[in-house]
Amino acid sequence: MGDKGSFWDKLRYKYRLSIMNEDTFTETWHTRLSRMGVFLILVFFFVLVLALYSVLIIYTPIRNILPGYSESIRQQLISESVRVDSLANTLSLQTRYISVVRDVMAGEAQTDSIQSLDSMQIIMREELLEAKSQATADFMAQYEERERDNLQLFDIQQTTPTLTFFRPAHGVIVNTFQPQQQHYGVDIQLPEKENITAILDGTIVYVQYEIDNTYTMLIQHNQYLALYSHIGRVLKSIGNRVKIGESVGLASEQPLHFELWTNGEAINPEEVIAF
Repeated sequence: MGDKGSFWDKLRYKYRLSIMNEDTFTETWHTRLSRMGVFLILVFFFVLVLALYSVLIIYTPIRNILPGYSESIRQQLISESVRVDSLANTLSLQTRYISVVRDVMAGEAQTDSIQSLDSMQIIMREELLEAKSQATADFMAQYEERERDNLQLFDIQQTTPTLTFFRPAHGVIVNTFQPQQQHYGVDIQLPEKENITAILDGTIVYVQYEIDNTYTMLIQHNQYLALYSHIGRVLKSIGNRVKIGESVGLASEQPLHFELWTNGEAINPEEVIAF
């Protein structure tokens, strides 16, 4: 107990620290400190220096030179660069839009300066394809008149009247009607740009441009519905009335797929049409 008490007494025992003038040996400043007091002062200064260092690292650019911070700064710079580029593009588009609107309002818009949208280009292309020249109209009239001599008569059902079907195209059947394999029509190999014709009088109810650069067309013939796929070029549009044997399109490089439906059931085209 005596040793322990002596240890704590030494920690609390104060020593006099004096500063003296070397020439006169007079005391100019002094203070009294214990070992405990010196230790506490050192701890205080250590905590103060650590706090100042932390503040410098957190709130000043000095942290960028420390290992581990450079990667995050790089990612931030890339993100900000992309953002600035996006904002610049948006500002450019907005500026062009305002310029065009201002010219339109002032009646000074130049036709060549207006850029059409992709959808408008597709519509204009379809309108151009649908437009027929006089030479094309004359050729189609002569062709249809000549093909009328090849009409065939077929008795579809005993309870239905005899109908005259016109073949959809001149060609060779390369794939037959196979409903068990979900192939509900025939594929006809045709020379490119061969005429594709209507099998009966009817109305075009559907025309769709496909991703393979061909067209699909549906023609309603009273109780019959004819489907044409892989048309290279359409000569009619939705709502047009067509006559039997009239050309509705031109063949593409792919075989023409033809289906014939009635009352929701597929009919084998080879049973009613002479190809």
